[in-house]
Amino acid sequence: MKRILVTGGLGYIGSHTVVALQKAGYEVLIIDNLSNTSIDVLQGITEITNIPPTFERLDLRVKNYVTSFFERYNNIDGIIHFAASKAVGESVENPLLYYENNVTTLIHLLQECKVHGISNFIFSSSCTVYGEPDSLPIDEEAPIKKAISPYGNTKQISEEIISDVCNVSNLNAIALRYFNPVGAHPSGLIGELPVGIPQNLVPYITQTAAGVRKELSIFGNDYPTPDGSCIRDYIHVVDLADAHVKAIERLIRAENSTKFRVFNVGTGMGKSVLEIVSAFERVTGETLNYKIVDRRPGDVVAVYADTKKANDELRWKAQHDIDAALASAWAWEKKVRGID
Repeated sequence: MKRILVTGGLGYIGSHTVVALQKAGYEVLIIDNLSNTSIDVLQGITEITNIPPTFERLDLRVKNYVTSFFERYNNIDGIIHFAASKAVGESVENPLLYYENNVTTLIHLLQECKVHGISNFIFSSSCTVYGEPDSLPIDEEAPIKKAISPYGNTKQISEEIISDVCNVSNLNAIALRYFNPVGAHPSGLIGELPVGIPQNLVPYITQTAAGVRKELSIFGNDYPTPDGSCIRDYIHVVDLADAHVKAIERLIRAENSTKFRVFNVGTGMGKSVLEIVSAFERVTGETLNYKIVDRRPGDVVAVYADTKKANDELRWKAQHDIDAALASAWAWEKKVRGID
C-alpha cells in the first residue's frame, strides 16, 4: 500500500482529498496545525471511510518539527501539499504572514524530499497565478502576470521553486491550479468549516442563511460583467479531491511527460457572485440578506478554466454542477448548526 502525506489534511480541500485517497487504497498521513480547522474533522473522515488516518498536529514553519516528523515516518511515496493561508484580502493586509506560511513551509518540505528521496509531489496552486487574464477561458499556457495579491504571489513563487528543484533533483511534481472550490461531502460528515469570519463566498452565504451572519457583503457591482459582480469558476470539492488522486497516481506510475506539470482544475464555466446567490436561493428555498459594498483589493474581474489538458492527460473531468455543490454546502451548514 502506497503511503501519502497530506499537509493541511484536516482543512477543507485536504480532508476531502484524504477521503478520496483512502477510498482509492492509499495509506494516508496527515499534518495540520489546526489554524483554520478543527480536530473534529478527523472523526468525520474516519466515519466516512472506517479508516482512521495517522494525524500529527504540527507547524510546518518550524524546521525542527518537520525534520523530526520525516525521521519518524519514512517510506513516504508522495506528498500532497495543501497547508497554506489562502485569503486574498487578508494577504493584502498581512503579506509577511502569507510569505512565511506559504513559502517557508514549502521549502521545509522540499528539503525533506531531498533528504529522504521522496520524488512525488503535488502542489495546491491557484488560478490567482494568472492575475487578470487577457482572454477566457484560461489555459495553462496563459502568461503568468504580476500577481494582484500577496496570496497569488506566494503561489507563483512556490511554482517557480518547485520547478527549479525538479530541474536539479529526482523530484517529479504537479501543480494543480484550481479555481473556486465549493460544496461538501455527500455524507454530510465533512465540509468547509472556516474558523472565524469566512473568507470565501459560499460559507459566508450558508452562514448568512443560517443566521450566523447578519448579511452577506458582495464586493462590487460595477465590474465589466453582465450583472456587475465578479465571475469565478466554482468547482465541487469532491471533484477537486478526485483530481488530486488522479495526479498522484500519474506521478506514481511515472507518467509525467516532463518533471514539472501544471493543470487547471475547474468546470470550464464562469458564474457571477450574484448568480451564485440566486442559485443558492433557488436550490434551498432560503432568502439571503445581502448588500453591495465597495470592491475588495486584489480581486480580478473574471476567471474560469480551460480544462482540456486535465481532461486529456489526467483523465479527469468535473462531474457535479453548481446546484449540487450549493445543496451539499447548505446541508453541511445545517448539520453544523443543528438546523432541521
